[in-house]
Amino acid sequence: MSDTVLIPGGRDVRATLDTAASDGAREESADASRADAVVVACPPHPQQRGHRGDERLTAASDALTDRGVDCLRFDYGDWDEGYGETTDADAAVGWALDRYDRVGLFGFSFGGTVALVAAASRPELAGVCALAPTARLNPDVDAVDALDEVVERGVPVRILYATRDSTADWRPVVERARELDVETVAFESDHFFVGRSGEVGERVAAFLAPRLRDGI
Repeated sequence: MSDTVLIPGGRDVRATLDTAASDGAREESADASRADAVVVACPPHPQQRGHRGDERLTAASDALTDRGVDCLRFDYGDWDEGYGETTDADAAVGWALDRYDRVGLFGFSFGGTVALVAAASRPELAGVCALAPTARLNPDVDAVDALDEVVERGVPVRILYATRDSTADWRPVVERARELDVETVAFESDHFFVGRSGEVGERVAAFLAPRLRDGI
């Protein structure tokens, strides 16, 4: 089941809340949690047609809801060079934290970097998973610095990347992750994980769901 959500804040941020299977005992509305946990999913670059319906995001959402975890896939507001987009992610996390016991973050490409940057200021997160994150969000924001901060705050992290990715500058993030003993997962694929979205979703959910549901 899915509901449309308007994220409060100064920007026009709209989202889809995909809910896990319910026993029917919970109230059926977008403001009532169908599960105790949710993952906020950040889409890829909006100027490259990135949106909440991205197949990597929907694959992760399918795998999460199958495991009893809701997923909030959102669209960024008006393009703001990565600054406003990070604010959008933080607003979505805030919405989720008001309604769920445990919240995680996931993002793909530009969205993977947004997820890392947003997680750096949210130590209450249960976990963050970045797929093919690029090294810089904009001239002022470095994904490696954000990763350092996330690890220092004790938030569990997994970085997934494609070995044939020539689109995103992922190597600095993966190299730093290895130095920090952060788990990395390699796919023999290009940046878009063609034909691998289902597998990507499973790997994302396998990392986040236990931390969100069981606190592992």
